[in-house]
Amino acid sequence: MPNPAEAARILQKLRKLRVDTSRDTAFTTHLDRLLCRDEAGNLLPEPQRFSAGRETRGVMVVDGAGGGKTTLISRALERHPVLSGATGRHYLDASVPSPATFKSMAGVLLQRSGYPVITGIREGWSLWETLRGRLKDQGIIVLWIDEAHDLFCADRHLILRALKSLMQGDEAVIPILSGTERLHEIVRSDPQVQRRLSTLILPPVSEVTDGASFTGVIREYCRIAGLEPPLDGDLIPRLFHGARYRFGRCIETLIGAIEFAMEAQASRLDIAHFAEFWAMQEGCLLGGNVFLAPDWPQIDPDRNETNDPPVRARTRRRRA
Repeated sequence: MPNPAEAARILQKLRKLRVDTSRDTAFTTHLDRLLCRDEAGNLLPEPQRFSAGRETRGVMVVDGAGGGKTTLISRALERHPVLSGATGRHYLDASVPSPATFKSMAGVLLQRSGYPVITGIREGWSLWETLRGRLKDQGIIVLWIDEAHDLFCADRHLILRALKSLMQGDEAVIPILSGTERLHEIVRSDPQVQRRLSTLILPPVSEVTDGASFTGVIREYCRIAGLEPPLDGDLIPRLFHGARYRFGRCIETLIGAIEFAMEAQASRLDIAHFAEFWAMQEGCLLGGNVFLAPDWPQIDPDRNETNDPPVRARTRRRRA
């Protein structure tokens, strides 16, 4: 089995892997329809104009915490043939800062664009107008704001107004907002903003639609780690349940289980390694571990089970 240095290298490689799914295709479809095409149908680094050519449109991507939306969007933009192609990078991205205000968001975006340090005396709307000019000067046509649900905790109406301004005028760009279900609720409260954003709600994983493909993911990760894949027939449904049916959490749990397997110098990844990682991550009691309890579908991973009556745990198998 690998020594600690080699194990660390393998884990780092696994964390950098990107798993393509139908979710990637769905996002690319939303984005590409907002870009212009030449006469041959090839995409151009130019936003499509709507409403008689007066404004652009955007995309809102919604998923629960740990769903993998940030990785999905980041990978799509990095790979995009015209947004990251031979003509340079045509997108700007930033996560919502803390404190999340209109002015702080404008300042962060300006700094991400290479603008000098912002002084405290400038007004938020002045910064926003400067940002619009810089986006045009730098050839930026897509502006991605991640964790956008946090942006509406303060200055809500001002931010909604600013979003509309991003899609209007000569400096108009394609905004991408990503966040939790709260983002969807907020945007829906403003019909003018909602109609300008297509909505991609990333569905939770399920055994029926994703079980076979995720089994393939586990096999590939095990191959890279030098482990035999698990034989446990009920691993996938337990994994999906414990990961709250979020794709990103499934991957994180898989890598954590592989880490425990390598530390134990096991030759095969099995459900006990998933149980060990999940117990460490969740701080749950033995009977509340979805990988060990016989009645695991009844376990709510987000419930504090410290005071619950004990549940008979599944008998652990000895590691290989």
